[in-house]
Amino acid sequence: MFNSQRPSNDDLPTTRQLLKATAVAAIAASTLLVTVVLPSEYAIDPTGVGRVLGFAEMGEIKQQLAAEAAADKQTAAIDKVRSISDPKPPEAQATERQDVIRVTLSPGEGAEVKASMADEAALRYEWSVSGGHVNYDTHADAPGIKYHGYAKGRESTGEAGTLVAAFDGSHGWFWRNRSGATVTVTLRTEGAYTDIKRVV
Repeated sequence: MFNSQRPSNDDLPTTRQLLKATAVAAIAASTLLVTVVLPSEYAIDPTGVGRVLGFAEMGEIKQQLAAEAAADKQTAAIDKVRSISDPKPPEAQATERQDVIRVTLSPGEGAEVKASMADEAALRYEWSVSGGHVNYDTHADAPGIKYHGYAKGRESTGEAGTLVAAFDGSHGWFWRNRSGATVTVTLRTEGAYTDIKRVV
């Protein structure tokens, strides 16, 4: 025997109410997906709200870390193959050279400059920004290696140091102008590389 009274049909939600509640829940879930989940997990921000709330930056960091982890795994595999294979005949060393490259970027614009370097070759560099600041990513790639990170930063007005190639390939910098005005990046390089040019 049941002590509770069975609800009447008048107490139950109508079909229209159920459909309305389902629609509201679907809209709320879609809104969260577009403004929170996609920006924070995959750096996809179609509305721009994710960047305002800081979720897009979180997603960009996650994607970069995933790319770096994959690249490090590939590099480790290549190093293992090299260690068990016969050594290559010595290649001709790249001659020392010096270059100066200037890149002008409007607000939001990006550019990439890469140098072709042999494994363990060294390149001394100094770059500076006039008119504002940039976000940068110092990295490399090669056949079979999509991305290998060296360093990155935000709102920088310049950096200097020595880049030592982790493998035969293209090594360099990507800058994006996050200032409110046009900037000029001046890159000075010196070292053992065969060529250097803007690729993006």
